[in-house]
Amino acid sequence: MIEKLHETGIKSEYAYLGGFASIALSFIAWLISRGKPDDSKAQSDRWGIFIGHWAPTFFAIGIALRLEEKK
Repeated sequence: MIEKLHETGIKSEYAYLGGFASIALSFIAWLISRGKPDDSKAQSDRWGIFIGHWAPTFFAIGIALRLEEKK
C-alpha cells in the first residue's frame, strides 16, 4: 500500500501535514462542540478525541513514506 501511495506521488510531507492538521481540527472541533448550548460536554470530548486519533495514523504513514522515498 505504501509503495502504491509513493508511486502516485504522495510525499511523506503530505502525511505529516495531515497529522498536524488533524490535531488542529481535533482542537477546533472540540471548541465548537463545547460551545454549543444543546451539546453535552462528554459528546464534545468524544468528538475531539475521535478526530485526534487520526494524527498517529498520518504520522505512521508519513514515516513509512519517508522510508519508501529513501529506497
